Amino acid sequence: MKRVLFVCIGNSCRSQMAEAFARAYGADIMDAQSAGVSPATMIAPQTKQTLAERNLNIDEQFPKGMDIIRRQPFDLVINMSGIPVTLPGARIAEWKVPDPIGQKDFVYRAVADQLEGLVMRLILELRNASA
Repeated sequence: MKRVLFVCIGNSCRSQMAEAFARAYGADIMDAQSAGVSPATMIAPQTKQTLAERNLNIDEQFPKGMDIIRRQPFDLVINMSGIPVTLPGARIAEWKVPDPIGQKDFVYRAVADQLEGLVMRLILELRNASA
């Protein structure tokens, strides 16, 4: 099991979506969590709506900051924030995914499509590496 952390700015959109996809599709190969470099006060309603359209429920989730996460070991950090992130012992990968905050619903759906594809590719890479 690889411990994977998805990071964006507010932990309100992108990283929450990525974590939801990872938990739904890759729970056999990774323990996924998410955080933000500057956590929001709540998850964007459009994030919840977009994931609900895909039968994914994140009602129990909330924005978390890097300070909480730094106490845990991770194998891989997927950084979407555009801000340099370091975590001792973790490999850092950068994903260029636009921030949908404040945008229309179709932008959230497009970001979700992109993230679902990226997460699925990561899951396949992890499964192949462990085979």
